[in-house]
Amino acid sequence: MESNEHFGSPHDSLPPGHQPSPIIPEVVKPTAGRPRRRLIGILGWIGLLICFLIIGVQGLLLVAHGISFGGYDSSEGIEDKSVSFPASDIKGGFGSDKIAIISVSGVIMEGDGFVKRQIDRVRADNKVKAIVLRVESPGGTVTGSDFIYHHLKRLREERDIPIVVSMGSVAASGGYYVAMAVGDRKDSIYAEPTTTTGSIGVIIPHYDITGLMKEWGVKDDSFASHPRKQMLSMTREISPDERKVLEAYLGETFARFKEIVRAGRPALRDDEVKLRKLATGEIFTATQAKNEGLVDQIGFIEDAIERAIEVAGLEKDDVHVVRYERPISLFDFAGFSQADAVKLDLATLFELTTPRAYYLTTTLPLLLSTYSR
Repeated sequence: MESNEHFGSPHDSLPPGHQPSPIIPEVVKPTAGRPRRRLIGILGWIGLLICFLIIGVQGLLLVAHGISFGGYDSSEGIEDKSVSFPASDIKGGFGSDKIAIISVSGVIMEGDGFVKRQIDRVRADNKVKAIVLRVESPGGTVTGSDFIYHHLKRLREERDIPIVVSMGSVAASGGYYVAMAVGDRKDSIYAEPTTTTGSIGVIIPHYDITGLMKEWGVKDDSFASHPRKQMLSMTREISPDERKVLEAYLGETFARFKEIVRAGRPALRDDEVKLRKLATGEIFTATQAKNEGLVDQIGFIEDAIERAIEVAGLEKDDVHVVRYERPISLFDFAGFSQADAVKLDLATLFELTTPRAYYLTTTLPLLLSTYSR
């Protein structure tokens, strides 16, 4: 049976002579944002995994350093490590009494870092009977140097514990300032034969670039509540009135330095003429410093340790020497030390360019410094 239905082309009904339009298949384009969202999602999961790894590693480090989450460790996980000196009869070991080496190294900034944690560790350890303060520093800020001095002096007085200083290659300005924490004990400061020390003085770095600005047509158009607000700006000359203000500030800070030297150097306490002669910012060799009474003996750290054992009334065979190490960080796993991690952000730039007074043996700006922490 034949069907009456007609299955013709859709163009059969077009008028004669009319050309049909070509049929173009519709192409479904993928959404442009879909691959991007997928990539962001993958990166997010990767970031989350890295965070978990960091938290896990830090947790293991805390456990390895014996830090409990239920208490507070003011030393923040630093460890003491026994050390020995093969060239002498000072040995490492597990004697009942400790001689602790507290290290002050590098440029001193705020002072409340690694040095302070070493001090806190000694304060909490009753086995420590004497301290050897190892100074390897050209100095730093007035506040940072005084902060370390204050806490060393407080530790010495509270624990009734002797301090003997061992100076390394340089122990000048703020480095010499912190060495005065020994008090007035006889034969308490040792300098190595090649030590550079002294530099008793204060400096406020200032650089005048107004000539360069005139040459390049640059003008400082800053707004300030008072002209003195900008008196240490590199873009303005210092007026005679401003110089008087700065000299008064410098004089008071310098007087503090000399007061600290008198406390640590009994021979200079009543000899103002000699102290004035030495407190010119001049640096001295170890021999010169000994002749002037700035140090007591020329010797190495072993000599300072033996003196610490002697003044503490200890027996060499029943003593072991320890020094403190920074806690392990993620920088160490990556092959970098914390000192290599330079933070170049806006806050750091403002900090390094802030006018301040220094007990420091340099006139260069502190564009990059090693923090004594």
